[in-house]
This record gives sequence, structure tokens and C-alpha cells, in this order.
Amino acid sequence: MAEADETDSLEGQFLIAMPSMADSRFEHSVIYLCSHSDQGAMGLVVNQIARHLSLEELLIQLDIVNDESSIRLPDSVRDMNVHKGGPVEVERGFVLHSDDFMLNQSTLTIDNGICLTATLEILRALAQGDGPEQAILALGYAGWAPGQLENEIQANGWLTAPADPEILFDTDFDAKWHRALGSMGVDPAMLYTDAGHA
Repeated sequence: MAEADETDSLEGQFLIAMPSMADSRFEHSVIYLCSHSDQGAMGLVVNQIARHLSLEELLIQLDIVNDESSIRLPDSVRDMNVHKGGPVEVERGFVLHSDDFMLNQSTLTIDNGICLTATLEILRALAQGDGPEQAILALGYAGWAPGQLENEIQANGWLTAPADPEILFDTDFDAKWHRALGSMGVDPAMLYTDAGHA
């Protein structure tokens, strides 16, 4: 019985918003699903940037670094964007990252070498240059009640595709929606249902 539940789970997959997505918060979004079960689902939007906040500013706000020590941040951290992970708990931070970094009892291994850590320790490690090689920091998350995501998929709100780490960690966030669709062999122009109707 548990075997059937496992195969139905979309955990570790991309959710790709259809052009007809009614919720403007998710327009052209690509979401990495961190968990999916009969209890509901949770994921992080990986192609929307929080333009009002840099990672350096966030680290200063959290007292992980101060104005003086921030000058010593690794370039990879200084250049890292903060993502808008979704509309739920927008003050809470989540780091999706490669499996070369693990914190005992804090890091959740999801799928295909992708992990999730939601503690300040990973931000401290990143600030010191000891963090994972690949990482996305997101504030907030997208959540679905039991059965809600399945209903949205059935109503053609989302496409699902295997998550490609190259797309996931790509810093060209504007191209992720097109690339995720392309990984399925889908041309976005073919998805616009009202095109060409007289």
C-alpha cells in the first residue's frame, strides 16, 4: 500500500504554472516540490526574486554578519539572490541546496541530490564560505491542503516535470519557466489556449 503512495508523490518534481494560471502570485512560476503526500504539499518558487532584499542585507538583519564583516563575504554569497518562495510564512527562510552540505537533524534530503535546510546554521555556513556549492535561499513557501494540488493540476493550472538541478540552480531566473517547459519538450506558445480563435 505504501508503495502506491510513493509512486503518486510529486516530491522532488517541478510544478510549472500554465499560462492560464489564475493566481497572479504564481504567474509563470516554477516551483520545486519539497514534500507531497495525502497530508498536502509544500514547495518553493525558484524563479521569483525578492528585489527589495539582498542576501547580504538579510545576513546583517539576522546578525549573522555586521556591516564591517560583510565585506569578507564570499563572492558567491554576495551575488546570491533572495527568492520569493511563496505567499505562506514570508518571514521564514528556506535553503534548497546540493547534498554536499548536511546538518544533522536539520537537513532534509528530498530527491536527486537536492536537500532542504531551514535553520540559521546554513546561513552562517554560507557566510563563512563553508556552505553547499549550490544553493537557493527563499523566503516563504507555497502550500496546499490535502487534495488541493491534485485538483489544481487536474484543472490545468500546473504541469509537472522531473526537476533538473541545472535549471533549479540556474541564476538566470527569468529563463527558468521556458527552460522547465523545454525540458518536457513543450513550446510555451502551444499552451496559450485562446490564441488563434476568431
